[in-house]
Amino acid sequence: MERERGRKIPVEEEKNWIESFLSGEKKVFDNIVMKYQDRVFNLCYRFLGDYEEAEECAQEVFIKVYNSLRKFKFRSSFSTWLYRITVNMCKNRLKILKQQRERSRFSLDDPLSLQNGNLEREVGDESLAPLTLIQRKEKERIIQEAINSLPPEFKTLIILRDIDGLSYEEITGITGLKMGTVKSRIARAREKLKEKLRGLV
Repeated sequence: MERERGRKIPVEEEKNWIESFLSGEKKVFDNIVMKYQDRVFNLCYRFLGDYEEAEECAQEVFIKVYNSLRKFKFRSSFSTWLYRITVNMCKNRLKILKQQRERSRFSLDDPLSLQNGNLEREVGDESLAPLTLIQRKEKERIIQEAINSLPPEFKTLIILRDIDGLSYEEITGITGLKMGTVKSRIARAREKLKEKLRGLV
């Protein structure tokens, strides 16, 4: 499960942070990072399937946000704008990784190690029996592989909707797609996942 640091921040207070930042109080950007860093990391990890790549991508996202915050005009929620940047950064990173894979014959879809193959940024529950932990991580690995194998237009939507739990309205704001397109692609993505996972989990 995703973790959010600290108390829940009202939208109005968040808006004040952004306005303060734009007025020259650069230190308030730390508040934005603290609120969203786990969400951004989780989204990056679900796209990239690698802890270190996700860490690096998340850092690049916040650098991008820091340098681009003046372009944010409050026409959408800040979280929608942030998610849009994160998704685009992940897509760009995936293209780079694909090129590296083609050169080195290393596959991004290779099985994730059981040590770091979690779908979530959490320490394993040591109270579970070793066999149970292995079985759970193996299931997570299989699901992650199935998601990674989806076409990009399906992968993005299934992550945003079924893993991050965003509404259809939020997804249309992030992707720029029409509502009908979002719903139909998510339905098709779910069918593809069912086919890939049938008999495996």
